[in-house]
Amino acid sequence: MFKLNFYFASILLLLLSSCSSTKNIAYFQKMEASSVSKAQNTTSDTYDARIKPKDLLSITVVTSAPESSRIYNLVVPQISDISSQNNLLSQPSLQTYLVDSDGNIDFPVFGLWKVAGFTQKELVAQLQAKLASSFSNERPIVTIRITNYSINVLGEVQRPGKFDSKNERITILEALSMAGDLTIYGQRENVKVLRETANGKKEYISVNLNDKDLIYSPAYYLEQNDVVYVEPNKSRSNSSHFGAAESFGISALSILFSLTSLIVTIVK
Repeated sequence: MFKLNFYFASILLLLLSSCSSTKNIAYFQKMEASSVSKAQNTTSDTYDARIKPKDLLSITVVTSAPESSRIYNLVVPQISDISSQNNLLSQPSLQTYLVDSDGNIDFPVFGLWKVAGFTQKELVAQLQAKLASSFSNERPIVTIRITNYSINVLGEVQRPGKFDSKNERITILEALSMAGDLTIYGQRENVKVLRETANGKKEYISVNLNDKDLIYSPAYYLEQNDVVYVEPNKSRSNSSHFGAAESFGISALSILFSLTSLIVTIVK
């Protein structure tokens, strides 16, 4: 009887030890009221993405005289649909610019233009300055967008995958929310962010989601093409050593011990 109780207690202890405590799961631990005002004071500047090599840019120049600005708005050639009897043409769309490895694009009239390392706001100011001599009577409306702004979330999350952003701004919390949040087996103290800088250098940034100072991390605002990887915790890692047969055996053995203990209690 003593051995039976010992085995049952051991199994119960093993199950309890594999469970994650609230301390390991909760985000922003020990958040104080003063932390809110500190965050507001230090993050007053709005985050702006900076252009990197291999980005795709959409650039439009709008003026009151469309004929004058048309030269700066390259349009993808229309392709006729030969399968249709009416010989329909595809809808025209603006040409996107691929930033090369040196950080340049080939822009109409001005040729090579260094764009890597600048924000959209800075590039708009540069292009408006370049166009000033051509449009002396008005200031052209320039719009620049990153059309391939996306991030990837992998590992212990509910829905891993690639996620796009229309406003070119994603925080790590927003990215995890898009992925359905971490599973109970996700390691929150050491989430890794793989990032490629504008000069092609790869770097890893470790993020502790339990830390209340997460908002000050350089990876709080994700950059385009960042990869967020959530490692499995010890519970998941330990369970990976057991196959389906072993897991079934452990479950069956646990049930057997429970039934045996119940029978002994009734007989006694």
